[in-house]
Amino acid sequence: VVSSDPEVLRKADHILLPGVGAFEDAVKKLRDSGLDQMVYEAVKTGKPLMGICLGMQMLFEKSFEYGEHQGLGLLKGQVIPMAGLLPEDLKVPHMGWNALQITNPHSKLLANTKEGDYVYFVHSYFAAGCEDSLAAQTEYGKLLTAAVEKDNVFGCQFHPEKSGEVGLGILKAFCEV
Repeated sequence: VVSSDPEVLRKADHILLPGVGAFEDAVKKLRDSGLDQMVYEAVKTGKPLMGICLGMQMLFEKSFEYGEHQGLGLLKGQVIPMAGLLPEDLKVPHMGWNALQITNPHSKLLANTKEGDYVYFVHSYFAAGCEDSLAAQTEYGKLLTAAVEKDNVFGCQFHPEKSGEVGLGILKAFCEV
């Protein structure tokens, strides 16, 4: 079910927080609609929440995308630009298939995923300082956060819905949490 109705979301067993666009606009829209409170309520009650791409980035304390903006603060860390941190020959945004390096062998989200499985990325910013929730990373000129997991909060910087069988396995694992 796709919904922005808090009552519909309260009845859901799991919540996906998608994200496309700019951090400031997305988190503002979430707050202006009051859905940020629904997200906090869901997490507090133990409901599994998964952010995808920008949705994952909003889970962190802050982002430095076009300024400094407060995130939802559900996970420790901040979202920083790749530009200037990668070798000059690598393009930003990072678009394409990259292998996962699983850092949390007990990850529930990655239960159906193997070391080296490929997933599809499209991003210019990444989460840093999130070692306590890091579940997987990928190498793109440097190690970048690919997936996070802490208690009932999960996130993928990549797009599982565009990552073929591997992505379907990740979504299945989330549904089974």
